[in-house]
Amino acid sequence: MAITAGAGVDLGLSRSPFLPRFKKMPPNRSPFISRIARRAKPPLAAMGAADLLAEVARYVDPLLGVGVGLPCTVMECGDIIYRSTLPRQSGLTITAPGVALALAAASYLWATPGVAPGFFDMFFLAFVERLFRPSYRKDDFVLGKKLGEGAFGVVYRASIAKSKPSAPKGDLVLKKATEYGAVEIWMNERVRRACASSCADFVYGFQESSAKGKGRGEYWLIWRFEGVDTLSELLTNKEFPYNVEAKILGEVQDLPKCLERENKIIQTIMRQLLFALDSLHSTGIVHRDIKPQNVIFSEGSRTFKIIDLGAAADLRVGINYVPKEFLLDPRYAAPEQYIMSTQTPSAPSAPVATALSPVLWQMNLPDRFDVYSLGLVFLQMAFPSLRSDSSLIQFNRQLKRCGFDLEAWRKMAEPRASSDLRKGFELLDLDGGIGWDLLTSMVLYKARQRISAKAALAHPYFNQEGLLGLSYMQNLRLQWFRATHQDYSEAAQWLVGLMAKSGTKSGGGFTEVQLQELREIEPKKGSEQRNALASFLLLQRKIVKTLGVSMEEITRQSKRIWWSRWIPREE
Repeated sequence: MAITAGAGVDLGLSRSPFLPRFKKMPPNRSPFISRIARRAKPPLAAMGAADLLAEVARYVDPLLGVGVGLPCTVMECGDIIYRSTLPRQSGLTITAPGVALALAAASYLWATPGVAPGFFDMFFLAFVERLFRPSYRKDDFVLGKKLGEGAFGVVYRASIAKSKPSAPKGDLVLKKATEYGAVEIWMNERVRRACASSCADFVYGFQESSAKGKGRGEYWLIWRFEGVDTLSELLTNKEFPYNVEAKILGEVQDLPKCLERENKIIQTIMRQLLFALDSLHSTGIVHRDIKPQNVIFSEGSRTFKIIDLGAAADLRVGINYVPKEFLLDPRYAAPEQYIMSTQTPSAPSAPVATALSPVLWQMNLPDRFDVYSLGLVFLQMAFPSLRSDSSLIQFNRQLKRCGFDLEAWRKMAEPRASSDLRKGFELLDLDGGIGWDLLTSMVLYKARQRISAKAALAHPYFNQEGLLGLSYMQNLRLQWFRATHQDYSEAAQWLVGLMAKSGTKSGGGFTEVQLQELREIEPKKGSEQRNALASFLLLQRKIVKTLGVSMEEITRQSKRIWWSRWIPREE
């Protein structure tokens, strides 16, 4: 019976049209086939049941695919012995190109303004915050004294009308914003999650929808009350900067008044403002309206904080950024007026904008706009004669006539300077003129040449000991900035001096003949490289213009702002 069955099987396989192809294949190396199947084939009539099944599996396995095998009872566990002898492959292989690629990807994801932190903030932190934050209505507050009024709303001092378990303790500040209210709510929530110590302590924001008529659609923003003194009010006081020293230290020092003492106070104010500005820029927010009126002194933390984010632009996701629109105060605005090129297209969807944000940031350096404004605030603190609006406007006109060159302005103004103006020059010239050096690096015509807020903190101006209110952690942070932002000015001066010298072998440098040859080098107008470059630049401008027009049209057609859907509305 066994022989007859074997013959029947053999005849069945012989008639298959696929059998000759499989018979010519090399021995099957599948781990599911026993080593018995790879032995020399005995006559089919002499095969046992196990050998016959193994021989059949040898031909059938290519049809069934990898992973199909016979039971262990038939295979006699030979496959287990076979698989145990295979070399184990490692799941992760570390190579130099792989490490370099991983480091490059991580550097890009965490580069300013931060792709990875942006996605985490937008899709996780913001969502969780909206689920657990308390809800308020306009009727829950009692409006008190009017604290101020600006271009973006009216500010009141307020208190809670009804006691709630989750209600904030103490006095509050309420702002009724009729324009850019949704933007300001978004910015303050972003700041609260990313850098709460840089700006006023934000509590809540909502849109009023129950009112009828003119009041309908107004936005209300709530902060904790931290103080009433702005830097503008402190700056115009005759006792400045000594009135600030008393606030920072909590007491009046019994020391004689001198330039060194005033310099320490101004250094402390500048350090605090640069810390706040660097925190905003690190998270992708450009304020666009830095001025003394938008800097408030927090009595609780004894530090200066930035307020009024209605004109701010969130360049991490593209909120409140329109290429051909600017919001600024002409007294403190940078010469370029726009934080990015007007040819930059409108912001795409939030995930795409976040992914591309480091590229646009490095191409335009929008944070330098705020640095210029802070440089003018620094100038007002140093020069008492420039603290009024009229004198600041006159200074801007003079600086424009000098080509926005502070050195040229000083040469023009210093010979006939008043006592207050001369006092400012003397204050900035202390310690070898490091104050004047910092000021000139902040107030420059070209944005790319200006120093950043982070690099300004590493400037030697803040190397002096005894800065007021300098904590241990802030001191460590300053040391880190100084270690990671090297000053290459000496190398640049050496290179300029090398080019300027009439060189000899002993003195080095370029010879007059070499310098004349460098001057006479001119590009060939008809060269193929020049024509190709011109064609490429023309094509690039057309592409950018087309994309800009398309994105503006899409933005214009959108009826509602996507982030405003998450702002609570009063029921």
